[in-house]
Amino acid sequence: MSNLPSEPEFEQAYKELASTLENSTLFQQHPEYRKALKIASIPERVIQFRVVWEDDKGELQVNRGYRVQFNSALGPYKGGLRFHPSVNLSILKFLGFEQIFKNALTGLNMGGGKGGADFDPKGKSDNEIRKFCVGFMTELSRHIGADTDVPAGDIGVSPREIGFMFGQYKKIRNQWEGVLTGKGLSWGGSLIRPEATGFGLVYYVQHMIQHASKGSETFAGKRVVISGSGNVAQYAALKVIELGGTVVSLSDSQGSLITESPEGFTPAEIEGIAALKVARKQLSSIFSADADAHNNTLFSQSKFKYIPNVRPWLHVGKVDVALPCATQNEISSEEAQGLIDAGVKYVAEGSNMGSTQGAIDIFEAHRESNKNNSIWYAPGKAANLGGVAVSGLEMAQNSARLNWTREEVDRKLQDIMKSSFENGLETAKRFVSEGEEVLPSLVAGSNIAGFMKVAAAMKDQGDWW
Repeated sequence: MSNLPSEPEFEQAYKELASTLENSTLFQQHPEYRKALKIASIPERVIQFRVVWEDDKGELQVNRGYRVQFNSALGPYKGGLRFHPSVNLSILKFLGFEQIFKNALTGLNMGGGKGGADFDPKGKSDNEIRKFCVGFMTELSRHIGADTDVPAGDIGVSPREIGFMFGQYKKIRNQWEGVLTGKGLSWGGSLIRPEATGFGLVYYVQHMIQHASKGSETFAGKRVVISGSGNVAQYAALKVIELGGTVVSLSDSQGSLITESPEGFTPAEIEGIAALKVARKQLSSIFSADADAHNNTLFSQSKFKYIPNVRPWLHVGKVDVALPCATQNEISSEEAQGLIDAGVKYVAEGSNMGSTQGAIDIFEAHRESNKNNSIWYAPGKAANLGGVAVSGLEMAQNSARLNWTREEVDRKLQDIMKSSFENGLETAKRFVSEGEEVLPSLVAGSNIAGFMKVAAAMKDQGDWW
């Protein structure tokens, strides 16, 4: 990796995977897999382009657009599009690299990719967003297709943006196909897709709790700290509440909304926050002078407090479960230790690479050294794959020209999350020797399981030998 330009996010993702492979017995049992890692760490293709569009003042604007088509050994490239000012090649390579192994763990036929632009939808009119999406898809359309590359939404790309892009693709290519996922339900979308990442995350943690407690515990009575307030955080919170847990926080880029109430957040309050996000407002606006009257009634200052410029981890008191659902590197080493001091038992990432490497090291060290009081950590590639899994199910429905019921999709999602958990668990037992009394490393197990599946397919296809 030393001959690459500085790409800190990608280098972190690569080192996290490579270190767990090195620290297992995988390379001892299969030394040839070192070649596969070298090949898999380089994208098959990186596409970069400009997007020129006109704002509502009639002034020219330009943004950088990208698509990283990282690995197609298991199927068409699959991964989201992110519209955010922070988007650059390093972030998209990290996300695409993670996506390869995440998609492998779903058991579905999907390769890995990621894309987006340094465009900020916040503060833009619907007309400006439509113009940008048209310009972006005009270039991207020549590189994607239902059997080539199937993007989805990510940060800054909601069903509105997916709709604008799908319409432009259809006009240019003169064909209706499942080229994007996250579509509207009336034109090819799948039920459960908006909920899938958050629901899937909670289903995964449910298996962690049941395994660690030997079936004696559930979410019931557990205090759950959640970061983020977008799609993933909202639906994770709703599922936790449904299963009997208590949600004590949500957050956004400006600060954290905390409650010390024994009941935690209610479904109605989560829905109020969802409406706030649709209106593109920050959580801080709940208590502002010009706040929506409904939210003023819904969120009492006697129940909630808003803390600006902090993440929630060190501000919620006792906690059992931590679910980072905002962005990368949102749990630091200091915050990881703070969570442990607060009694956390389970940490699972709803965001991609939600914990710094230092935080992961602390969680893993505590898992290994505290046999009767372990912290069990699950990486995003295993715990948050529910979204891309249901995107894969959407692709299958589009190919067959049919729609499954909500119950059918949810049942398949639950099966996929169970399989992801069990695959990581059993692979860790096979390649990481830590003794029966220690909870297996889900980081190592998930990394090895995803990597082995991709590497074997690449070898069969002549990508390495």
